[in-house]
Amino acid sequence: MNAGLRITAFAAALAATFGTAYGVGQGLDPVVAEPAPAAHDSHSEASPAAEEGAGHGGHETEPVGGLQMSEGGYTLDLRTSSVTAGTRSDLRFVIRDSTGRAVTAYEREHEKELHLIVASRDLGTYRHLHPTRAADGTWSIPVELPRAGGYRVFADFTPAKKGAENLTLGADLAAAGSYRPRQLPAPNTTAKIHGYEVRLDGALRPGKASELKLKVSRDGRPVTDLQPYLAAYGHLVALRSGDLAYLHVHPNGEPGDGTTEPGPEISFTATAPSSGAYRLFLDFKHEGEVHTAAFTVRAGASAAATSEAPTHEDGAETHGH
Repeated sequence: MNAGLRITAFAAALAATFGTAYGVGQGLDPVVAEPAPAAHDSHSEASPAAEEGAGHGGHETEPVGGLQMSEGGYTLDLRTSSVTAGTRSDLRFVIRDSTGRAVTAYEREHEKELHLIVASRDLGTYRHLHPTRAADGTWSIPVELPRAGGYRVFADFTPAKKGAENLTLGADLAAAGSYRPRQLPAPNTTAKIHGYEVRLDGALRPGKASELKLKVSRDGRPVTDLQPYLAAYGHLVALRSGDLAYLHVHPNGEPGDGTTEPGPEISFTATAPSSGAYRLFLDFKHEGEVHTAAFTVRAGASAAATSEAPTHEDGAETHGH
């Protein structure tokens, strides 16, 4: 056999081998294993939802948070890089300053020194947590994530230092186990959670401030006795599909200001950093319990243009509030 024929035969055998391996792999559930240490923080994870955020590759109209581990001289040092899905684990991290020292002094915002958000990459699971800080600056809190896959951890805080600004730093977390990808839920203007119905009115606009109104009802009746939760009647977090850019929005008005009513309507002013799909998570408190209603919206589209069918948000758990 001449050299040309030998090369052709080898290529054919190689192709057959890889074809067989691919066929076998297609019949198995993908498994998320514990990740190898990365050389640097990568926040540009490819995702089917990335096309929803087309146009935000470095052309933001508004500042966003959570895309970097380090910013403004501070770094999120996530000591727990992986957990096992369905198993309770301790999530530990440290905020370090530019010298590498652990930060131990923070400004209190909405009654807490630090707000911790954990969200799955597909935005189906969301946690708003408040960890405890040890004297050495190590933060920790038990978490139990329901599904395997990639998650993003966001630390929202303001260092107690003159001139320091509020920061949101992010880092990746893996939950090991059998992984099945999920698509972003369809756009919706009504969400049902624990017997409550929350309706969204308004539109999220790229580069332009707009009002979002969320109206809470139960059993068809408006809820007019919402309770303050972290010094507000509601908290809204927006995450952009694809890269999970973070937007923490505070409500218009506050309890006790003489004008803000305790429901049924909670008003927010928000600005989207770009066009694309976003997932909104509203935390509200009633009769001593905190609930989370979730919505999918497209920045630049009116609420009326989205689906009117109410959705049950089984991924927006309230554990850890």
